[in-house]
Formats: sequence, C-alpha cells, structure tokens
Amino acid sequence: MAIKYKRHEEFQPGRGYSKEDWDAVSDNPPLTEEEMKSARPFKEAFPDIAEKMEKAVRGRPKANVTKTPVTIRLDPDLVEHYKATGKGWQSRMNDDLRKVAGL
Repeated sequence: MAIKYKRHEEFQPGRGYSKEDWDAVSDNPPLTEEEMKSARPFKEAFPDIAEKMEKAVRGRPKANVTKTPVTIRLDPDLVEHYKATGKGWQSRMNDDLRKVAGL
C-alpha cells in the first residue's frame, strides 16, 4: 500500500527544513501527467547503482567459518561473570570452552 503525503504549497516551520531551504527548491514545477507516466522505479532506471546500494545494506559479509546457534542453560552467576567483562563476552566464553576442550 503506497503512502500518500500531503503536498504543502507554502512554507511551514517546524517540518525539518528552513525557510531558506524551502525557497531554494520551491520554484520546481509539479510533474505533468506525461512525466508521471514515463517515470520508472529507481532500480529499473539505474540498475548498476541500485545493485551496489543493495549490496551495501545487506549486513556484514558471511564469515568463512560460521557459528552454530545453540540453547544452553548456565548458572546465573557464570553468565553474569562473562557479561561483566563487557562487549564480546560470548566470544570469550567460546574461547574458554575451546581451551577446556583442548581444541
């Protein structure tokens, strides 16, 4: 469902732009029906740029070796001990388990 925005014909303060900004762009004429009909989606009009943009926002790259998510029940004091060490506590717990397992 497309969201329709009300087009403001005059400057209204408090909408995230200044009067100077409004004046700088307010001379743009509205699009004609013919221009609206000939408009294409950005992805269709600029496929190369759109592809680069999609790749840029798809999250971090996949690691060569991925981790396996598990559910495990641990004593609360143990979890608090690792959490108290700050960001990356799960990785530190993983490292400690590897040492104990001799891996």
